[in-house]
Amino acid sequence: MVRHSVVVRLDNAGDVLLAGPAVRAVAAGSDRVTLLVGPAGEAAARLLPGVDDVLVWRCPWIDPAPPPVEREDVERLVGLLRSLRADRALVLTSFHQSPLPTALLLRLAGIPWVGAISEDYPGALLDLRHRLPEHLPEDLPEAERARSLAEAAGFALPPGDDGRLALRGPLPAAPVPVGGEPYVVLHPGTSVPARAWPAQRYAEVCRLLLAAGHPVLVTGGPSERALTAEVVADSGAVDLGGRTCLAELAAVLAGAGVVVVGNTGPAHLAAAVGTPVVSLFAPTVPAGRWRPYRVPTVLLGDQHAVCRGSRVTRCPHPGHPCLTSVTAADVLVAVTELLGTRTPARPPARPPARPSARDDLATSGGGR
Repeated sequence: MVRHSVVVRLDNAGDVLLAGPAVRAVAAGSDRVTLLVGPAGEAAARLLPGVDDVLVWRCPWIDPAPPPVEREDVERLVGLLRSLRADRALVLTSFHQSPLPTALLLRLAGIPWVGAISEDYPGALLDLRHRLPEHLPEDLPEAERARSLAEAAGFALPPGDDGRLALRGPLPAAPVPVGGEPYVVLHPGTSVPARAWPAQRYAEVCRLLLAAGHPVLVTGGPSERALTAEVVADSGAVDLGGRTCLAELAAVLAGAGVVVVGNTGPAHLAAAVGTPVVSLFAPTVPAGRWRPYRVPTVLLGDQHAVCRGSRVTRCPHPGHPCLTSVTAADVLVAVTELLGTRTPARPPARPPARPSARDDLATSGGGR
């Protein structure tokens, strides 16, 4: 049993949620787990079972709007990591990211053992330079990629944990009661504009679902109130734009029959509570890696469009053809297909510890 492990995932909320099974594996073999995340992943980190402490740092080589590299900021992070006196660290990254700058900081913090997946020569930065076995598919789901690293480091999921995404409970009550038929959640916002289905299409789906007798809730973050209001209009749907924190959003998704959402964090939040997903998936990143993990899913969008694999954040092609080819009627058919397929997410066997905050690590403008 390792005394204290650090797991690093410095991306967005969806990335952190997909790291959940790997984190639980590390927790099963550690007395304590600290999760180092970026500001956008903080709320998700606090929902993961097995996490004892959360550190927040805005990383200049990972953040999509990176701050400058400041020596004082880096030294402060190194000092806080050193104060943990951790025994091991695992750096979780996506296939296009290098773990080596982060590994260097962990070394400077005195952590004696560091592991990561790396195609680049790591020199003395890594004790475990893991490479995915050749028999695994090229588009291995991100959750399994991270678990592969944990397993190579000697951490396995405990008996009874089937490796699905999961959240610590109990979740808070949903902000509005909804009775009658199973409701459908529409989440029109995305963190990347190239992955957004048009608001007008969401509004069309909203009206179609209501006409078919399905209550509809439209969700979004504080900056998406205008978007959710446009989708709801005067339809009679419930507008929750800006009215939920991430844990409350999870409670809303947990009660839904189906969630309609793009390739963004709430798609993975829905998977973590076991809710089926109609995934409006732009192929700018591979669906095999990033689609909702191990829940019933209907994937919509042209996965062979010219933007395939480009990782662009704004669509360079007139009309956004990969997603505008999907009609409101297509979504209604997919929702109808998925209703009734929902199965509850299975909780992990290891009882989670209560996480605590380390707000002193959030850089200016980063904590939220």
